[in-house]
Amino acid sequence: MPQAERAPLDPEMFDPVCPSPLVPFRVGDKWAALILRCLEYGPRRFSELKVPLRGVTAKSLSQSLRRLQQDGFVVREEYEGTGRRVEYALTPLGRGLLGPLDAACEWTREHWDELIDAQEVNFSGGS
Repeated sequence: MPQAERAPLDPEMFDPVCPSPLVPFRVGDKWAALILRCLEYGPRRFSELKVPLRGVTAKSLSQSLRRLQQDGFVVREEYEGTGRRVEYALTPLGRGLLGPLDAACEWTREHWDELIDAQEVNFSGGS
């Protein structure tokens, strides 16, 4: 789909709860689930991904995208023309992770207080 037809990514698209560092399991690294979610509605350029992923450095985003490619979740496509353009898109395997990510987010919402309590106890060294 040409870039002009896609709505831009919302800078506030991520719920502070999910994906969350409190989720006890991850796909890939810290940014992987967020990247997958950004690609849910179609291919995106690197610069587009940086909008909602405000805290990611260019190096970390590049590394995460490379790992997602190696794992078969994302494909990188180069387009030639007046200006070379690169876009990232979900593969069928990557698209298959969206349902489990939704379930992980829901589970995290249901257990939010317990997860916070456990982290506070373990961080403070209490029992």
